[in-house]
Amino acid sequence: MTLFANIHAIISPVRATAKDRKGITALEYGLAAALVALVIIGGARTFGTNVSTLFTGIGTTVSGTSTTIP
Repeated sequence: MTLFANIHAIISPVRATAKDRKGITALEYGLAAALVALVIIGGARTFGTNVSTLFTGIGTTVSGTSTTIP
């Protein structure tokens, strides 16, 4: 085989893969899903921290009140 034939044998599958848009579309959907997951995780962590702070404040307020009935 000549050098040109060897190069063509290597490049031909790469060209076929580049023309196949299905793989690229799946990759784009995968990246979009990963981005949505990161946003959801970030929002849940922020929400959880805020709820924890709220309940800590409520617990502090409740424990500072008298529990005896006059």
